[in-house]
Amino acid sequence: MAKEKEHINLVFIGHVDHGKSTTVGRLLFDTGNVDEQAMRKLKEKAQQLGKGGFEFAFVMDNLKEEQERGVTIDLAHKKFHTDKYYFTIIDAPGHKDFIKNMITGASQADCAVIVVAANDGVNAQTKEHLKLSRIFGVGQLCVAVNKMDISGVDYSEARYNEVVEEVKKEAKVAGWPVDKVRFLPIASLPGENIAKPSEKMSWWKGDTLLQAVDKFEVPQKPTDLPLRLAIQDVYNITGIGVVPVGRIETGVMKIGDKVTVVPGREGKGVSGEVKTIEMHHEQHNTAGPGDNVGFNVRGIGKKDIARGDVLGHADNVPAVVTEFTAQIVIMNHPTVVTVGYTPVFHIHTAQVACQFVEIVKKLNPATGQEVTEGKDILRNGDAAIVRLKPLQACVIEKQGEIPQMSRFAIRDSGTTVAAGMCIDHVKKDLNAK
Repeated sequence: MAKEKEHINLVFIGHVDHGKSTTVGRLLFDTGNVDEQAMRKLKEKAQQLGKGGFEFAFVMDNLKEEQERGVTIDLAHKKFHTDKYYFTIIDAPGHKDFIKNMITGASQADCAVIVVAANDGVNAQTKEHLKLSRIFGVGQLCVAVNKMDISGVDYSEARYNEVVEEVKKEAKVAGWPVDKVRFLPIASLPGENIAKPSEKMSWWKGDTLLQAVDKFEVPQKPTDLPLRLAIQDVYNITGIGVVPVGRIETGVMKIGDKVTVVPGREGKGVSGEVKTIEMHHEQHNTAGPGDNVGFNVRGIGKKDIARGDVLGHADNVPAVVTEFTAQIVIMNHPTVVTVGYTPVFHIHTAQVACQFVEIVKKLNPATGQEVTEGKDILRNGDAAIVRLKPLQACVIEKQGEIPQMSRFAIRDSGTTVAAGMCIDHVKKDLNAK
């Protein structure tokens, strides 16, 4: 029996239309993870829809359709094997899904490939994705400069170098250690420098995209932290019963474990015993960090729990909070943020309205030093420590204790206005009348 390959969650991000989906599709096809026949069908479908050249992008979309018919545990995920690793690829198609998938922690990625088009260079979303991926703890980044084949770029090394410098500047602003970020040129539609070196770019002596993803390092799995699983969905499956689905962020879940899900419908939590654990349609006895699982718990009904609830062991129940203190960065607010502002917070899989109760202190985002003037008003680019009050029970952990469960994004009227992490909280007494 071959040793099981190590697993990495990989997200593809970048500005809309810069070729994320095409890059993912091409990578899967060129590595034999999608067969010729399936590809031919997609090509025909693309042409029928007047979308010639979209066939690789359809690889992920096509899978979504297949998956929506059955109850699949990983909706926008695709398994992908290289010689070295087993990846779950999370294609973040477009802005809103990126926020929803990646940021709510439903698919906390270990590593990211940001796709930047050579003709366009850095765009608004390129900058935002660089910041968000950094704030949300993506550990490693690779930049693929795509569309090198496009007319006007014509595989030019000089243009490639210009884009690299542009991205480096923005990556630095976003807080990435630029010397650790890797860059490479690709043209995903014709398949240049994806799985094999390109003759059109003989000047490029570095890695192909495939070699680059194999150079990511496996992140340390937080198995020694308490068990935390944020519930994504709850299904009723004939013959099994109630099957909650989610991704284990920290700790280990085993069959027979006594677990508690909070806040639950009554706000006091519900408990039971784990009967089955399933991953990729196979039964398992245990599951750990990064695993997307469906599981059945004796004693928990479909109406007891919902998306946004969090599961932990009964002897270490996740923190349901009445208020929390967080460090935040305002990224894109149309006016200003003051006390009383009550936007929606996306915390792991939960969406909860939280009110700004106090701006404790304003910080210079570059140095972390306190700023004393105008501290009652937060504008774009400002960082601050704030006290927040959720309008309904929610689970969030401290950055210093379980960082994977401490991060959140703040959204308002369709855009991400800020992001941050919880540094302290006031726990709710679940036994209080």
